[in-house]
Amino acid sequence: MARKVYIVCVSGTREKLQMAAMIASVAAATGDEVCVFFSMNALLYFVKGQSAAVPVEGSFGALLEKDGGVPPFKQLFKYAAELGDAKLLPCSMAIDLLKVSTDQLDPELGPPTGLTKFLSEAEGAQMLTF
Repeated sequence: MARKVYIVCVSGTREKLQMAAMIASVAAATGDEVCVFFSMNALLYFVKGQSAAVPVEGSFGALLEKDGGVPPFKQLFKYAAELGDAKLLPCSMAIDLLKVSTDQLDPELGPPTGLTKFLSEAEGAQMLTF
């Protein structure tokens, strides 16, 4: 029986985004229903042309940044969407505050979604926050 894994990404740090992406991609690849909600600082890294370096929290984040042997979080989220039909949803409030259009977001992201709708759909799901 497939699980429902719902992930809220609000942090803009490499370690948290990487862990969220690893969970999303593995869960999606194994047939679980996966939905990721990007808001606040996390959404910034899914705006086209955003080139700022993702800050690290500690030494492990620095290893992730320079090692090159681990797929970066954006690639893992893309895999989750392509291989496992994971939904990657931008927060409608964050889009409004950033003053960006959906055309300015990475193509893997689905339609803007409000928190109320996300939480309603997440009923009975395992909820993780990063």
